[in-house]
Amino acid sequence: MTPNRDAATGLFPVEALTPAVLSATQSSAVLDMIDFQSATVLLHIGVGGIAFSANNKIEVSLTVGDLADGSDAVPVTDLDVVKDGLAPAAIANGIVRSIVAPKAAADIQRIGYIGGKRYLKVTVTFSGAHATGTPIAASVAKMRATLKGVA
Repeated sequence: MTPNRDAATGLFPVEALTPAVLSATQSSAVLDMIDFQSATVLLHIGVGGIAFSANNKIEVSLTVGDLADGSDAVPVTDLDVVKDGLAPAAIANGIVRSIVAPKAAADIQRIGYIGGKRYLKVTVTFSGAHATGTPIAASVAKMRATLKGVA
């Protein structure tokens, strides 16, 4: 028997933040992770509209919870995400990305969520002066379906 190499049937993508030039805080809807064991958050970040610094920055955070209305949402912790070279050394307040350095090129960054909560939310927070916006979008690829035929 040949192993299944099709990754497409193992994930279910959803849009979290519609592509837009942003200069103020935006949050996704609460995303339902029912029947999926993990997710990959894909951040599409364009060329910075400002000179980023410790004061003029963009922070991306994730919150999770068990209620559909998000009323019990808590920030993710180190145990909820798969760390990569772009993640902070220790995740505080759910912040999984902090853009504080000049950004001359667009890129896509990924964050792996492996926590056990049913609902996930993505928030992009702007601090400082952002007179010129930065193109941003986010999508979430729900993965590792617990049931066959989900999606």
